[in-house]
Amino acid sequence: MKAVLIVYNAAIDSDVNEALESAGISCYTKATGVLGRGELSEPHLNIEVWPETNTAAFIVTDDLKARQIMELVRQMRQKLGSEGIKAFMWQIEDVT
Repeated sequence: MKAVLIVYNAAIDSDVNEALESAGISCYTKATGVLGRGELSEPHLNIEVWPETNTAAFIVTDDLKARQIMELVRQMRQKLGSEGIKAFMWQIEDVT
């Protein structure tokens, strides 16, 4: 099993939802109002100067679906450019 964490501009939430659905992902955890700064996008700090926020989606799934998600995020990065989306994947050793 793999875990995938996707952090993205809250403005593209519907695009991320569609991508997850297309990969057959129906179970995930989302955190809204996530603050941060990436390499390519403007800071999302929920302050007057940088008013936007991010959303984070955390998914634990099988290896194949995790690789699908990573590829979908790569495609979204090419399409959306500076809107801001990044994914991280790592191995899950155990789930209760």
